[in-house]
Amino acid sequence: MSRFSQTDPELTHRLTRRGMLGVAAGTTAAALLGAAAAPATAAPDMASATASADRGHGHGHGRGRPVLPPGRLGIQLYSLRDKVSTLGFGPVFAELEKYGYDEVEFAGYTQGSAGPITLAQLKRLARNHGLNPIGSHVGYYSDDPGAYTFAQNLTKVLDDAQALGLKHIGTASGPFRYGSTVDAWKRAAEEFNTYGAAARARGMKFYQHNHSEEFSFATDNPKVRLYDVLLAETDPDLVFLEMDIFWAYSGQFRFSKRPDGSAAPFEPLDYVLKQPHRYPLFHVKDGVSDPSNQYGYDMVDVGDGDIDYKRFISAVTKLRGQRFAHHWQAEHDNPTESLTFARRSSKHLHSLREKC
Repeated sequence: MSRFSQTDPELTHRLTRRGMLGVAAGTTAAALLGAAAAPATAAPDMASATASADRGHGHGHGRGRPVLPPGRLGIQLYSLRDKVSTLGFGPVFAELEKYGYDEVEFAGYTQGSAGPITLAQLKRLARNHGLNPIGSHVGYYSDDPGAYTFAQNLTKVLDDAQALGLKHIGTASGPFRYGSTVDAWKRAAEEFNTYGAAARARGMKFYQHNHSEEFSFATDNPKVRLYDVLLAETDPDLVFLEMDIFWAYSGQFRFSKRPDGSAAPFEPLDYVLKQPHRYPLFHVKDGVSDPSNQYGYDMVDVGDGDIDYKRFISAVTKLRGQRFAHHWQAEHDNPTESLTFARRSSKHLHSLREKC
């Protein structure tokens, strides 16, 4: 069974290095998301943005249909790791039930100092609070042959996911195991295909969750975006994507120019609109524009930032047959107060309404 410290060594290193994870996409919400059908071509808006404590939480109110499909709001439990380790899953799930969450995505199956728990107990706890365990993050690989990762212990990872009744099992590790060349990513993609086939044999979908680095360019061919290699070289019936929308727009901020300075604009939403079936899961996290930060955003609670989630979610759910095809997981890597983040993010997302 995994522990929180084993969730993803690569991500843990990144979180430690970045401290409070200021990340920023120096553009306003309108420029950020742009036209749904066209890639962003304008330079990022470098005007600074500020947010009050409740900025954005009144936006999107109206009498139209809710933007968020019923039964599809989840939360990545990494955001609540402090409360899980001190209170245990039960009290945390009780709070999430009160806040109107429907699903949870795991980042480890133990409670830390709150005491041991079995997978059967964990599954029952979630169900008792009306929460559907929808997915889980597990490490991609490790130098330790006994590590709880896909590469080292695929059978155990899938056994645990199956015991919890998960429909999705994935990794937040980037496909950088063999480097940043085209061939290195092809090699990683082959391994992902293997994990995807094994997951499908058990009725699950294997997925990869992005950070911003996936949108960088191959070191041996700077005209090629690595994320495009991942999409092209993985079998669309075996390997799925969980777009972390915040990190995707950070990637837009960082990698809209090639290393030689030539323009290479892209719009994250376009990836989804072109292949919506490949994106069963999303991470919904928000950021305030901060072009002084190398990542482009300062992370904030959902609704306090510049990412226009009314526009993004609507664009996906309005596609034919797609309203209930996706799961939206709120997340904040280092919230000031994690339960407050969970409550406010749910309130904001439930408040969004489509135009009548």
